[in-house]
Amino acid sequence: MNIRQAVKMAWKSIVGKKGRSALTMLGVIIGIAAVMTIVATMNGYTVKTMEQYSAMGSNKINVSIYSYVYVEDENGNMVNAGKDYFPDLYDYCKSLSEYVVGVTPEAYANATVVYGTKNSDNFEWGWDDATGQMTGQRPPRLYYASDQYSICNNLTISRGRDISELDIERYNQICVMGSQAAEVFFGSANPVGKALQLNGQGFEVVGVYAPRLTGADAQNSSIDNIIILPYTARRVLGGEPMQEFIVKARDNASVQEATARLQSFLNGLVDQSTGSSWVSSDNQWQQSMNEQMAMISLVLGGIAAISLLVGGIGIMNIMLVTVTERTREIGIRRAIGAQRSSIVTQFLIEAAMLCGIGGIIGILLGTLGSRVAGQLLFQMTIYPAAWITLSAFSLSVALGVIFGIYPAAKAAKLQPVEALRAE
Repeated sequence: MNIRQAVKMAWKSIVGKKGRSALTMLGVIIGIAAVMTIVATMNGYTVKTMEQYSAMGSNKINVSIYSYVYVEDENGNMVNAGKDYFPDLYDYCKSLSEYVVGVTPEAYANATVVYGTKNSDNFEWGWDDATGQMTGQRPPRLYYASDQYSICNNLTISRGRDISELDIERYNQICVMGSQAAEVFFGSANPVGKALQLNGQGFEVVGVYAPRLTGADAQNSSIDNIIILPYTARRVLGGEPMQEFIVKARDNASVQEATARLQSFLNGLVDQSTGSSWVSSDNQWQQSMNEQMAMISLVLGGIAAISLLVGGIGIMNIMLVTVTERTREIGIRRAIGAQRSSIVTQFLIEAAMLCGIGGIIGILLGTLGSRVAGQLLFQMTIYPAAWITLSAFSLSVALGVIFGIYPAAKAAKLQPVEALRAE
């Protein structure tokens, strides 16, 4: 018997008992669909997270310098009067031009923003649990920054200009708005040249950044709901000493060297008795996140693979029943000269076809599940990668072969005389 005849016989056997075949495939279908959906969803989550990192800027090094020097102010409150380390950090980063292209504070500025009748203190916002969407309007976040803030955070100017080094030197009361903050306060009007009131102080809007996110992502994120001020604006708006900074490495290869040099510099700069410092890169966080997601995918995939194991056992069981039902047929074929290898091949092909058909159906359901999960969780269309689809189909066929070996071997070992006596 050649392979073509064996395939025809296997197909005839599967189609002849449709109900039994469908139930036998069920475990394989569920297992393949579950594994594909889980893996594709985890990949989609990783892609979505990488997009967020990319929007915020790549090759960023986060520098934290904490100072614990507190004094009592005129009102009797304890305030942090620690040293401002940014000038030292700025000068050192200039000397690392081989590895570093920018450095900026990213310190929160606590101020009420007013323009016309709009007052950030009156903004109310929350989350709609039913839709997962933000409702109302979140107040903008204000940051003290250097003239290199846009370089460090992957921002481009869409209107007006950016903060300049001259603005900082002259203590100019200016600001640059994120696209979302500009829309909130000015709608479709051009805000460049207009003045915002920050704690009663006038700050001219000199530019607007282009949006980093669009669509549903922008609605649920405040990444573009920002107002950037020269760090010298602390003179009129006040605030704690700047403690959080961003250093932009020249490229991915420069991140590790720049991180090591910065940490060494800060160890010698910061008095450990009154402060501390910490340096890390977003690349480290991304790598750690990818490792965690791979581990989660492995665990969830392993749980889903139990369905495949159950399906494989079902395949073995039904093939053993098939061998029992077709004992007389096997005896006749052996009596007229069929080789044991032909018997093994016939039953292995039938088992592989059962699992292969179940695998194809599981792939279709897994693709549909991936699309549904992508829309519900990330508002994006997710398709399983080609390697996932190919691996899923190969796994299903291999499952049939592995669990079909024992029934096929049992069929091949039947003695012709004993098989012909079977009823």
